Parts: sequence; structure tokens; C-alpha cells
Amino acid sequence: MSDALRIERLHGAAVTPHLDAVAALRIAVFRDWPYLYEGSATYEADYLATYARSPRSLFVLAFDGGNIVGASTAVPLADEVAAFQQPFLGRGLALGRVFYFGESVLLPAWRGQGLGHTFFDAREARARELGFDTTAFCAVERDAHDPRRPAGHRDNDAFWRKRGYVRQDDMVCRLEWQEIDAPRPQAHALRFWLREPERV
Repeated sequence: MSDALRIERLHGAAVTPHLDAVAALRIAVFRDWPYLYEGSATYEADYLATYARSPRSLFVLAFDGGNIVGASTAVPLADEVAAFQQPFLGRGLALGRVFYFGESVLLPAWRGQGLGHTFFDAREARARELGFDTTAFCAVERDAHDPRRPAGHRDNDAFWRKRGYVRQDDMVCRLEWQEIDAPRPQAHALRFWLREPERV
């Protein structure tokens, strides 16, 4: 990781001074494939408020000087909104066992320097600190033949598997957002990945 980067870990309302910057970063990064997110300041404020309200949440912020160039979030699943909880309830998994990873976003110039592992390490450490035995996240699913897919794009599946996460074929949530140049919001499927305790 570059010596120019500074990593800060914040919990709950301590992140409030940085929320606008994190929202702007999310909008900038998620405009790219595979999310193609048009961006909504109103949605971002509501979404990030869920994390800021939870004293057990985690924001991992990467700074270059005074600018936030990367951010990663996590929160107890019991503190998340119903859309993310429902697939776990449907599976019969207790919400109180799960520490949910919101997202990791990083500007292109800072990719490939190990920050992906830094973000996962910090969130998994927070889960252990709080006594959670399962960590989880979800990611949008796209058709492999979608013509908008950039040439040479590589997804993160191999990285996630190396971290011990398993794709859950029966766990999907659906969220609406407006894609770039789309006339209206539409529903998108997001697939869950879990890392659970090893069964002996």
C-alpha cells in the first residue's frame, strides 16, 4: 500500500463529518460497471444514515492528504434495512449472528495496491471484536454477455473465494436504482456471499 495513504477506522456517528465525501465517492465509483449507478444524493443520505446510526458500525476510510479516495463499510445485520435482512430470515439464519459488509469503493488510481485486503481485514476484525461468527455481503449480478460489460473486465469472485466467502445460490435481494441514461429506476438482483464458522 502506498505510503501516501492514511487509513482511519470510525464507528457510528463519528463518521458524520465525512458522510458527504463518502456519498460522492460512492456515486463516482458506482457509475462504472457493473453498477452503472446514476447517483442520487437523497438515496446516499438515507443509505449512509443507517450506518451512522449504529454505534457498532465500521467505516474504513482511505485518505490521500485530506481527500477520501476509498471507503469500506460494515454494520450488524440487525441494524440494516429489511431488504438485506429478508434473505437471511428466509434461510432461517439469526440476524444477530451476522456482521454485514456494505461495500468497498476505491478510486481507480489507488487500485491494485492491497487496499481490498485492508478493507476486508478491518471489517472481519471488527466482526470478531463484536462477537459475530458470520460475515456477509452482496454484489450485483450481471449477464456475462451484457454488451455494456467492458472488454477484459474481471469480477471479484476469485478474490472473495480466497477470503473464504461462498456464493449463496438461494440468497438474493432486489434493490432499485437508476442506471446511467435510463429513463427510470429499475430492480437489480444482488447475490449474497457468506463466510460462516467452519463445521467440524
